[in-house]
Parts: sequence; C-alpha cells; structure tokens
Amino acid sequence: MRYFPLFLDLQGRRVVLVGGGTIAERKFELLRQTGPRVLVVAPTVSTALAAAAARNELVHAARAFDEPDLEGAQLVIAASSDPEVNRRVAAAAEARGIWVNVVDDLELSSGILPAIVDRSPLVVAISTSGSAPALARLVRERIEALLDDSLGRLALFLAGWRTAIKGAVADIARRRRFYDWLLHGPVADLVRRGREADAAARLGHALDAGAPLPTGRVSLVGAGPGDPGLLTLRALRALQSADVVLHDRLVTAEVLALVRREAELIEVGKGGAGHGVSQALINDLLVEHAARGRHVVRLKGGDPFVFGRGGEELEHLVRHGISFDVVPGITAALACAAYAGIPLTHREYSGSLRFVTAHCRESLDATDWRGLAQGRETLAVYMGVAMLGTLAAQLLRHGRAATTPIALIENGSRPEQRVVLGTLGELETVASAHGIGAPALLVVGEVAALAQQLHWFGAAPLGRTGTLDGAHRGPRISRKPAHALSSVA
Repeated sequence: MRYFPLFLDLQGRRVVLVGGGTIAERKFELLRQTGPRVLVVAPTVSTALAAAAARNELVHAARAFDEPDLEGAQLVIAASSDPEVNRRVAAAAEARGIWVNVVDDLELSSGILPAIVDRSPLVVAISTSGSAPALARLVRERIEALLDDSLGRLALFLAGWRTAIKGAVADIARRRRFYDWLLHGPVADLVRRGREADAAARLGHALDAGAPLPTGRVSLVGAGPGDPGLLTLRALRALQSADVVLHDRLVTAEVLALVRREAELIEVGKGGAGHGVSQALINDLLVEHAARGRHVVRLKGGDPFVFGRGGEELEHLVRHGISFDVVPGITAALACAAYAGIPLTHREYSGSLRFVTAHCRESLDATDWRGLAQGRETLAVYMGVAMLGTLAAQLLRHGRAATTPIALIENGSRPEQRVVLGTLGELETVASAHGIGAPALLVVGEVAALAQQLHWFGAAPLGRTGTLDGAHRGPRISRKPAHALSSVA
C-alpha cells in the first residue's frame, strides 16, 4: 500500500486552489462541504466560482500564481489548464512541506483525491493509488447502490448515544455484541423508517435494563461453489457480522477472507470417506456458541438445503430454542454447469432436470435407477467421484444409452476449474485418465455436449462428448423461436 488513507479536518484551515475553470470548480464544490478557507488563484474564474466569491465562500486572487500564495496553507490543489503552472505549484508546495494534489498528474502529487460515497457523517473513500481512476469510479457506483441512504441518519443517531452506551456497557467485547444488535435489530429499523424518537425510546429502555447481552443466533449460509463473487449480499453481511464461523472443508480461502477479522473460524468439514467432524458434534457446536450470545454463521458450500444437511441442523436448533435465519446459496449444479457453458435445460435436448447424490453406497442403493435412465432429462450428480463406475453401470443397465454425453466439472467456478467431456459408456475411463478428484460435479445428458461450443470460463474442455447422432461434434444450436417447456428440479 503506497498511499496512506487519511481523512483531514479542513474546517477553518487555509486551502489554496490554483485554477479557475471547470475542474477547479468541481474541486471547490468538494472542498466547500468541509468548511476550509479557500483561496482561488487564477486570472479569471468560471461563473460558478465568481458567484461563490460574491457570497464570501472563497477569496479570488485574480492574477497568476505566485509562490507566496502558499504561506499558511494546509493543502494545495493545482487545477490549472497550464501544465507549467501546475509544475510550479507542485514544486513550491514540496519545498514548503505542504500536501499537494495536481489534477491528473500522479508524479507531481504528494496526495491524491479519492472517489467518494457520501452518506455524511458516514463517508467511504475509494482509491486505486492513481493507477485506474475509472475503476475507482466503477467501485463507487457499486457501493452507492449497496449503501442505504438512511445510513447517514443512523450514524448521527448513534453519535448521540455513544457516551451513554460506553457508560452502560464497559466490557469491549460485550459492547461490540450490543452494537451488533443495535445495527441489525429494531433500533436501526426504526431509524431507517424515520422514527428516531421511537428508536431512542427503544434504545433507552435497553440501556435502563442494563444492556442485556443480545440473544445468540445462527445464520445458515450458502457459500456457493467457490467463486466469492457468487455470494449473495445477505451472505456477505452475515460473514461481516459473525462472531464465529463453522465452515465446511471445501469453502474456499477467498470466501473465508470476507469474514470479519475478529471472528473465530472453525473448520467442521467431512472427508469423502466419512472422516472429519461428525454431524452430531457440529449440531452441538452450533448450540454451544449461540447459547453464549454469539452470532454463529454455519457456512456451507453450495446451498445448505441441497444435499447440505441444513434441514437436520435447523431441526436441532429448533429443539434447543435457538433463533436462526437462512441465506440461500447458488448450488453447485447451477453454478458449475453455468461456468462450464452447459445449460441444464434446453428446448431441443432436455426439458427436465434431476439432482442426484452419489456420495456413498447407501445413497446409490436407494436410487430409482429405472426412472433416472428413462427419457432425455439432465442428471446433475453431486459427490459422485468415488462411485462413477457404479453410477455408469446402473444407468446403462437400466436403459440409458452408452453414447449419452457427460461432463465432469472439477473445482467449478474456481480459477483451477477443469471440464472433461466424454460419453456415459466411457465415464470411468475418462475420469481416471484425467485424474478427476473432488469436488467435482457430473452432468449426464445431451446438454453436456454444448460445453464444446459454449464454454467461456477457464481452460477449454478436455476430451469430446458424443452427440445426438453419434458424431463427435457439438450438438446443433437451433436459432428458431423458443417455445415453452416445463422443467422440474
């Protein structure tokens, strides 16, 4: 990090702005909000700057820049249209040890002005260290969309209660949990609805009661298949407010990096052979930490309600009276297929979709193989790497054609994603030849062949699938108008 981020208090301090055109006008509008004494040095100024001078909001020195103009200045901004003038301003400021920003000239600047999201008194500053201002503006636009306009009112409300809260809740850790309740509970909601008086009454009652420790709760959160960009906003907010995160083994480091720094991370993953933390122990940990008044995030790969045992964990929480909420995630079948360029339904090749798990012999024994093998529906098989031979044999035995295209998607949505194509008859051979390992999703059905033409993420698929006519080329993509097809999942 080359530039140290800092917010300056310019109230009543002297700031020199050199230049009188449109750019100088924009810089003054930004400065004006912070209350400095501004000297604008330029032979002529824009109409807006002249009007500001007439209102005594700035002092206009109608002449060329001279070095004594910098005496007593705390900050200098060079916004002249003349590069030579800007160089003189920068040199003079440097000689006097004054921070200077030269518009659009990183080398001459000792400080840079960030892109700003203003929810005063909440202010967010974004900088790319001058390397890509357009990117900083893009990030600002996205943050603008995320931050509620009421956050400024909430910040002002909290400022008025800060001393009282500090006095009532002396323990820092307990105070942080109280603020978590304050920011995510009924008080903040009342402020957002413009009912500050009711919010004050609610907060005052809580403090009069001794600011009891907020009740613990559990958020069951889907982390998606790996790409942190696939997290929902609600999932991100849960990670940022968590006291403890119980996460699966396959949740990526990039997703875990988004967890609040002070949170405790506990890995509770299970291995493919059943090794690791038992489900009973995971259930007990959820209750134990929530009972201590903590916000617990149970972070699962994919979606917690799709082969994720999320329902079992919530049933355990209900039995113990623990409050919870659920944040869905993008399940592996949807995300991995999309990142491989495979539409799971297609009007010409598949009008239905079925999710199947093949992680153990018991799950395969209970499978309706005859139903899976009939028709042309797409099969999305989870956790099946260890059982590929059995799975292929059963489908073939019950009537699925050996030429049916298949796709194995390893580490879907992650930088190391691999897609291997083939046919059902050669599934086990193809997987072995390419060393496919978990996590991997298997797609069975004619749509798998579309990956040859539609792949867009990562390396091109390995191998080739069969097709509808048995030739080794991708299936034809029709350009006819679409018609409705029902699908089931």
